[in-house]
Amino acid sequence: MVAVIDYGIGNSHSAQKALEVCGADARLTADPELIASADGVVLPGVGAFGACMAALRNGGLEQPALDAAASGRPFLGICVGMQMLFTRSEENPDATGLGIIPGTVRRIPTEPGVGPKIPQMQWNRLDLVQPDDPMLVGLGADPWVYFVHSLHGVPDDPSVVAATVEYGTTLNAAFRLDNVFAAQFHPEKSSAPGLALLSNFVGVCSRADAGAALPLSTEVER
Repeated sequence: MVAVIDYGIGNSHSAQKALEVCGADARLTADPELIASADGVVLPGVGAFGACMAALRNGGLEQPALDAAASGRPFLGICVGMQMLFTRSEENPDATGLGIIPGTVRRIPTEPGVGPKIPQMQWNRLDLVQPDDPMLVGLGADPWVYFVHSLHGVPDDPSVVAATVEYGTTLNAAFRLDNVFAAQFHPEKSSAPGLALLSNFVGVCSRADAGAALPLSTEVER
């Protein structure tokens, strides 16, 4: 069973439906107890970093999300849900993120009249930095996935970058930190490669158990 955190903003329904296609018992939920009992947890999101963090906190779901990530169970952040895992964002400097992946979400570099066009709204090819990651196996050598974003995550530790993409410059597109995987692109909108990634997540969830769980290497308490 996979809990898709529902805090009132984001692509929650499309993520839930895609996970169901991949064989999960996917539950769209704001129930902390259900999130705590799930085999895996997904944090989706679209829109602005600050608004999404405010909605998560106002819904009483910040600590359940932190607890889920710290539990060692498979955890997946998607799009702004990925950005929320970082410490801060240039989009809303006064807002604080979950701090699970230490670092800053930065704007995509661009020059007026030169480009690239912001936001990036297109299919683009992933460069797999960690091709053996369980979430990336089977996506193919040159997977094309769908992006809608104006910012990208820049972690304090570059080794957590799992995939990049070229858009005017090299942008970070996916991240791995222990049991947490995060993608800037939308796997639920990315055809076969996206469904392969979500199927990998469902498979990891089905194999996970408490004895095999990995703790986070960073402090995530608030």
